[in-house]
Amino acid sequence: MSPLTIAILIISVALVFDFINGFHDAANSVATVVATRVLTPFQAVLWAAFFNFAAAFMFGTGVASTVGSGFVNIALVTPYVILAGVIGAIVWDLITWWLGLPTSSSHALIGGYAGAALTHAGLQLGPSQALKGLVVGQWPKTLAFIVFAPLLGLVLAYSLMVGIFWLFRKSSPSKMDSHFRRLQLGSAALYSIAHGTNDAQKTMGIITSVLVTSGYQRDFHVPTWVVLSAYAAIALGTMSGGWRIIRTMGTRLTRLKPRGGFCAEAAAAISILFATWLKQPVSTTHVIAGSIAGVGSIQRMKAVRWGLAGNIVWAWVMTIPAAAIIAALTFLIIHALI
Repeated sequence: MSPLTIAILIISVALVFDFINGFHDAANSVATVVATRVLTPFQAVLWAAFFNFAAAFMFGTGVASTVGSGFVNIALVTPYVILAGVIGAIVWDLITWWLGLPTSSSHALIGGYAGAALTHAGLQLGPSQALKGLVVGQWPKTLAFIVFAPLLGLVLAYSLMVGIFWLFRKSSPSKMDSHFRRLQLGSAALYSIAHGTNDAQKTMGIITSVLVTSGYQRDFHVPTWVVLSAYAAIALGTMSGGWRIIRTMGTRLTRLKPRGGFCAEAAAAISILFATWLKQPVSTTHVIAGSIAGVGSIQRMKAVRWGLAGNIVWAWVMTIPAAAIIAALTFLIIHALI
């Protein structure tokens, strides 16, 4: 295949990943607002998709630069490395979607990219030099955020719930919920904006890496058409929904009322936007799960199904290495065929 054909193929696969990301993470955007019955599932995904796309016009591309060049040695990256990495992420996302586990599409992409880069470096330089396929770059901060992001969401959601209970201490629960049913529309929109700006930028970083490694750009900057394509793909994916994961996030982890849904969404949005400001790709899944747990634990610790939460955490831990292994095997197959 010609370099142009390869580049178009990989960009297409990256946009498919972005679509699946939106499909997989639709649960994150709409689970709370569906669980509290503020919106129907159909209304919720349309609401989330609109604000996912609207985020294209609100924030920069710092996260895209981090993903594109902050984890692997760009000098050793080829279009085939990127292709294998994205396929690894897609396969892992589909496996976890089928199992109904809310894992991180972001970490699947990072893990897949790393696995393919390590394999390429090992084949090119020898197995003992495989680690040269990676750079220290953003790895320490990203690995720290695996723990920090859900904890931040949990603490913020818990704190917001405490503040709301104090402010509305003279109101009945039904009166509180009548207010927060309306307010939750705003918090759901804010969360969808945060989700869109952080997650779509990851695909932008991958597509821009393709343009650089294929020789169509000299330096790493994200073109406007890449920005619009990535946001459109994630918005369309969100509209398709991921109902298996919505059930896990919105109803099985803990029971939510409108006031709790508002706090979970607001806390998660603040946490994600903070990470975006730091140009850090963060797992929106981790953050919203932590926020929901924070809301549930305000009443009593048993209100959160910690056994299910433990299964979710194990899926998080497995995501980077699992996607890396799938991507490494994919790269070996591609290498054998070309």
